[in-house]
Amino acid sequence: MSQYEPSFTGKIKNTYQESTPSWPELPNALGGPNVITIVFDDLGFAHPSCFGSEIPTPNIDSLAATGLRYTGFHTTALCSPSRASLLTGRNHHSVGMRGVSNWNTGFPNMRGGISPRAGTIAEVLRAQGYATFCAGKWHLAPMEECSAAGPHHNWPLQKGFDRFYGFLNGETDQFYPELTQDNQHILPPRTPEEGYHLTEDLIDQSTTWIRDLVSVRPDRPFYLYLAFGAQHAPHHAPDSYLAKWRGKFDEGWDVHRDRVFARQKEMGIIPEGTTLAMRNPGVRPWVELTKNEQLFACRLQEAFAAMLDHTDAQIGRLLDAVEDLGIAENTLFIYITGDNGASAEGTIHGAWSAPSFQNGIPEDPEWLLDHMDDFGTARCENHYNVGWAWALDSPFQWMKQVASHFGGTRNAMALSWPSRIEDTGALRTHFHHVVDVMPTILAAAGIEMPTRVNGLEQLPVDGVSMLYTLDAPQAKSLRTTQYFEMFGNRALYHDGWIASCYHGRVPWNRFDSFPFNGPEE
Repeated sequence: MSQYEPSFTGKIKNTYQESTPSWPELPNALGGPNVITIVFDDLGFAHPSCFGSEIPTPNIDSLAATGLRYTGFHTTALCSPSRASLLTGRNHHSVGMRGVSNWNTGFPNMRGGISPRAGTIAEVLRAQGYATFCAGKWHLAPMEECSAAGPHHNWPLQKGFDRFYGFLNGETDQFYPELTQDNQHILPPRTPEEGYHLTEDLIDQSTTWIRDLVSVRPDRPFYLYLAFGAQHAPHHAPDSYLAKWRGKFDEGWDVHRDRVFARQKEMGIIPEGTTLAMRNPGVRPWVELTKNEQLFACRLQEAFAAMLDHTDAQIGRLLDAVEDLGIAENTLFIYITGDNGASAEGTIHGAWSAPSFQNGIPEDPEWLLDHMDDFGTARCENHYNVGWAWALDSPFQWMKQVASHFGGTRNAMALSWPSRIEDTGALRTHFHHVVDVMPTILAAAGIEMPTRVNGLEQLPVDGVSMLYTLDAPQAKSLRTTQYFEMFGNRALYHDGWIASCYHGRVPWNRFDSFPFNGPEE
């Protein structure tokens, strides 16, 4: 035994010929599946066409067709907490990620970064030999740590990822993003005039990483965490996509919502006897809007649809790359659309400038009308009206931020694993939660969750594997109890029942606050 390397088991004599070498036992994940987790931002339950939308998402649908759609999957109702739960398998309060990630309140439930006692899926997989990549939105580091000065301990490379390309905060301009590559801030490689769009760039980086790995080490599996900035505001898309959607939503959100609801029943996404939830307070009937209000409301939704259309096309590029490399059969895809319900943060009227509503400064509807040709372009940071969020959370009540109701927490999810799933294209109604993603991936890879990561004793994992659902559509759900809480809106699910408490704060009024024991319903 060497005092410098206690694990050395060979013998060291005077000469090489007399000595016996030994090599440390290396992690061996060979044979495990590649894993790609795709996370959309701010998509409601009904936004993918395979869950009822009239906005075609053929590439998302193709993944669902080769796998399973889950109609009982849930998130936390807000972006950073959902992502923290996904990556750690723990509930968001316990890992320090309640509310907006950039805030450190000084209390354990909201530190602004993931607790080191909650090792990420990337840390666990990398220790077992996986290559690990992260592309897109991070939003899991306090704002004061996101400058070039760091510190970097809450950045992706320090949380288990070999490579990172994306942005650290909650949102960014899709044409002029605040980009970070690994541990360094960089400028975008091209300008919008040269055809640049962030979503395309994320796919370029992801496919390059995968091709580089497979060309040299085809036996080594990888984990790609692909977290789009889409569909978070600003809703930016290339001009050709914006033109494609002109006039497609002129009937308004009430008609659109009713049609989506009918499609969901026809597709079996919801049971035949389901009742469409009541109108949310603040959502005006379409017929009560003035003609001018209808004009710019339609244009805002057109920009959103164009962005979703464009993002789906980029997923198609990723799927083509995986297929071309001959690795599709043993690649586990988990795509979550999205990390909370549809966003109502664009206010009642919609917004030309996201910073305006973030700072509580209303925009004049007439001014919006005069500038609606900017929607979807690099000239503004647009966000659609509350009414469109309400429509695409069908059939549920409420939306993003409201954890008391399924409009905020139930999201479309599908799982595809061609070499493993036989019941392709089918539905699963089991109740599950975003904390169940990490245990599912570890179970698929045949890896046990370690009790220590980076020398630290680990918090208990709250999630359970969903793999049992692949072959047992009638099996009882293994997740029988789950709590939800965000901004005081809270709920408790248990064995098919849910107790909900809506606390009074609407998501489009950023600065409203209520006593904890205030209005409830």
